[in-house]
Amino acid sequence: MKTQFLKLSFLALFIFTASCSSDDDNNDTIPAVETIKVSDLPAPQTGGQGQPVGGEFTKFSFSENKIVTTDKWDIAFRGTVIIVNGGAKYNAEDAGEPSRTGSGAVSIVSGAFASVTTFPVANTFTQDAASVYAFPTSGANAWYDYNGQTHIITAKAGKVFVVKTHDGKYAKVEFLSYYKGAPATPTATSESRFYTFNFAYQANSTTTF
Repeated sequence: MKTQFLKLSFLALFIFTASCSSDDDNNDTIPAVETIKVSDLPAPQTGGQGQPVGGEFTKFSFSENKIVTTDKWDIAFRGTVIIVNGGAKYNAEDAGEPSRTGSGAVSIVSGAFASVTTFPVANTFTQDAASVYAFPTSGANAWYDYNGQTHIITAKAGKVFVVKTHDGKYAKVEFLSYYKGAPATPTATSESRFYTFNFAYQANSTTTF
């Protein structure tokens, strides 16, 4: 009788331990989204100042956190223009502008970068199209302000761009500077067309950052 009781006790302990182990496996927490700073990403262009703008766009991948040359890019830069890998080319005749092969889109949110913790609703996202950029180049939702007297470009504070990536993931971006070294007060001698920005990339199937 005593032996049978011990056997039953060991069996109960085994079942309890296995159950706890299974619960632990099912309660894996999703890792926190990391904010990453990119400094001095080059965005050269040809032309300008009344001449047609040209040159290759610099293509960037959020998942790889680097410049890429493949079709697996999310956003791309040339001068002050930023494009997304979704929709259609702004200028079909521009050889330097890459074709859109992904499902990328952009939603613009006013607020602090840290305060944007949930994805905007689907109908607020837009893609590039003929003569239309998803990242506006002027107006209240442009990523920068331009001073016509000093010719200085200043990244707007309080503008967060939530990007649907080429493969349907999401990232949020805030632009910090357009000048090499990200000087606090750029001048006419500051070297331009170098982006500094923060981004947070959500690789998991959630709707939050």
